[in-house]
Parts: sequence; structure tokens; C-alpha cells
Amino acid sequence: MRLITLSLVALLFLIQLPLWLGKGGWLRVWDLDKQVVAAQKKNEELKARNAKLSSEVQDLRDGTGAVEERARYELGMIRDGEIFVQILDPNAQPPATPADPKLQRPD
Repeated sequence: MRLITLSLVALLFLIQLPLWLGKGGWLRVWDLDKQVVAAQKKNEELKARNAKLSSEVQDLRDGTGAVEERARYELGMIRDGEIFVQILDPNAQPPATPADPKLQRPD
């Protein structure tokens, strides 16, 4: 009787093995589900990035405001008649001393 019980348990285990570890088993489904969630998250991030880029392209096509803003912040350009004011951080490091010995501070 014991031999029959052990053989039935072993047979049950062998039948369940492909369900858990096989090609379409629960572990594979769980892993694929995690991959799908990660891909969906990445897609949402890319959609947000694309929407931002699309609106930026639209701004550049329609008006000069976006072009002017980029010229000011990225290229440091100013209009004729404007005054450039630079505000420095009081905690910032002072600029490096020049290489010309005539311009260096005496110690």
C-alpha cells in the first residue's frame, strides 16, 4: 500500500512539474507579466517625452518666442538696447586666477 501511495505522489508531482516549470508554466507567466508591466511603464515615459518634444516643435514652428528663449538661455544672446545683468551666488567659488603673472594678486 505504501508503494502505491508513493508512486501516486510521484506521478502527481511529475504531472504538476510542467505546470509550474514548463514553457507555459506559472513561473514563466509571472516573469512575462513583470516584463509587460516594465514595458508599459517605459512606454508611458516615452509618450510623455514625445508629447513634450512635439509641443516644443510646434512652438518653434509657430512663433519666435521659443527661438528667442533658446537663444537667450543656451547661446547667451541679448537684443540691441538690452542690459545684461548677471547675479552671482555668494557661496560660489571665485574664478581661477589668470595665467598671466602681471594679473595675479600679490600674496
